[in-house]
Amino acid sequence: MLLERLPFLVPDLRDLIEILLVALVFYRLLLFLAGTRALQILLGLLLLVLVYFLAVLFKLNMITTLMGLIFTYGAFAAVVVFQPELRQALARLGTSRAIRLLTNTDKHAVADEISDAVSRLARNGTGAIIAVEGEVSLNDYLEAGTEMQANASADLLATIFTPYSPLHDGAVIIRGNQIIAAGCVLPLTQFPVTDKSLGTRHRAALGLSEETDAVVIVVSEETSNISIALRGMLRRGVTADQVLEALAGRTRPTLALSESSSKASPA
Repeated sequence: MLLERLPFLVPDLRDLIEILLVALVFYRLLLFLAGTRALQILLGLLLLVLVYFLAVLFKLNMITTLMGLIFTYGAFAAVVVFQPELRQALARLGTSRAIRLLTNTDKHAVADEISDAVSRLARNGTGAIIAVEGEVSLNDYLEAGTEMQANASADLLATIFTPYSPLHDGAVIIRGNQIIAAGCVLPLTQFPVTDKSLGTRHRAALGLSEETDAVVIVVSEETSNISIALRGMLRRGVTADQVLEALAGRTRPTLALSESSSKASPA
């Protein structure tokens, strides 16, 4: 019988366990990459592999040789070109959920303070950008700002973004229940922005959300509208209650992907 000649077609318990573990790893990897530029990089690599196998199949020697050179030296180039993505991936992998659970942070209390601050800033037409750290560390963005160690409160956040204050132009970064930095410069989105109503703050919020899993809240100085950026997507015109829900539950809100343009008006 065929099964007797090919015994590997009948998996035993160990094989099933290995299959389940590999499937779980690939599933977690896809979840890890979903909504990030790293997923696009992975798709590009898969396309190159497909081209290579097609070239081998049809005996296209020149293309096969060129693709072999790309795979040989491309790994070194990828480390240099995609260094930010690799750094963020390693930072996320190095972050332990268990450590976060031991910090005993009251997310709902912090979310209440941020929601209250955002509501005040919107009523007063004061521009602001607040980044709430997720599993990916935001330490790389602290150097450009002023490091702090202060409890996150609505009064302090409103004071920081008061016009003409030294730190009002940059972003506030919150970790747990602490404001760890203010006046920070965040990376602008690398994707084109077609919506000219999106200002610098919105572009910075999108940029950070593309590289990390932070929840970034923006208050527009021009329109007083509140926006939330997450995983490279931006939802505009949200309420303070929706900000509270997004932060308190750390659930992924339903975000409408905003179109972008190469030029943005000031926020």
